[in-house]
Amino acid sequence: MKKLKLGMVGLGHMARHHLVHIRRNPRIELVAVCDRDPAVAATFDAPEAARFPDTESLLAAGLAEAVLVSTHHSDHWRTGRLILEGGLHLLMEKPLALNKGECEDLLAAHRDPHQVFAIMLNQRTDPRFRWAKALVDGGDLGDLMRVQWTITDWFRTDAYFRQTPWFATWAGGGGLLMTQALHQLDLLIWLCGTPVRVRGHAHFGKWHDDIAVDDEVTAYMEFPGKATGVFITSTGETPGTNRLEICGDNGRIVIEGDRAEFERNAVPASVLRRSATERTLAPQASLVTAPDTGKGGQHAEILDNFVAAVLDGAPLIAPATQGMLSVELANTILLSAIRGETIELPLQSSRYQDAVADLMKTEA
Repeated sequence: MKKLKLGMVGLGHMARHHLVHIRRNPRIELVAVCDRDPAVAATFDAPEAARFPDTESLLAAGLAEAVLVSTHHSDHWRTGRLILEGGLHLLMEKPLALNKGECEDLLAAHRDPHQVFAIMLNQRTDPRFRWAKALVDGGDLGDLMRVQWTITDWFRTDAYFRQTPWFATWAGGGGLLMTQALHQLDLLIWLCGTPVRVRGHAHFGKWHDDIAVDDEVTAYMEFPGKATGVFITSTGETPGTNRLEICGDNGRIVIEGDRAEFERNAVPASVLRRSATERTLAPQASLVTAPDTGKGGQHAEILDNFVAAVLDGAPLIAPATQGMLSVELANTILLSAIRGETIELPLQSSRYQDAVADLMKTEA
């Protein structure tokens, strides 16, 4: 059986999680690992792999044909460039990079169509969201009218930021949108498309002492056509909520907890509004519930899919090009909040980079 010779760059918490899945896949041979922090590297239990002090030496050894990157967010652009320019296949942890400009640069460095470049957008494997996407893409929902996602159920303590300080800085690439909520921004785009304009409201260090980045965000979005959206998230609230509503002409999808359901209108809203003679009425609808099939393959499924893409030419669940979309939306929400203005998409990447550069000066 042909195996993928895999290297790992970054050996912290996420890498240890990925290592479990790597060892369960008989088509992966872990051949090389590295972390620039010797203390982190020393506690990474992978005796089967050669160890290197940095990415450059790992690539120079020529042992790996693909690399999984799980470094700090701020390192993704630099490390990704080295791997892509070295001709190796690349699976990047989210985010693809800190900002849209760095994402564009990474994607430009990916020139070989035979070189697989994927991103760890593992929530796309959740059967609830796949079920919802099939309804949206298949036209069952009809024209999009409204989307609302309130996701405030990832409470974080001050100790969380003290133990992982780079999460709490602009230079490190932390913040609620880039660290916690990026998967949900990806799913929102995957399900509903990219907004055309955004008005973001963000609070920086509102609920946590001594952090400079966002910990509470509300964003209003406008999509092509008449649809609008609201995205609400926080790391300061408890017990918190996680509820997604996608409303269309033909009904409403709700995903909350382990439940996913579609309330299908007997008559589309657009038809009923124009044809009904009553001043008010209770429209009839039927309820369709998604089968309870768990959370899906998550990180392991994305990893297995990456291996299959390299060895078999399988289509990617999350190609790297998709990874830029959620970063762009996060950047746009934050830029809108910082500048106090509505921002049109696509985002001019330099505007966000300039705004964050000013904020980083206060961290120096």
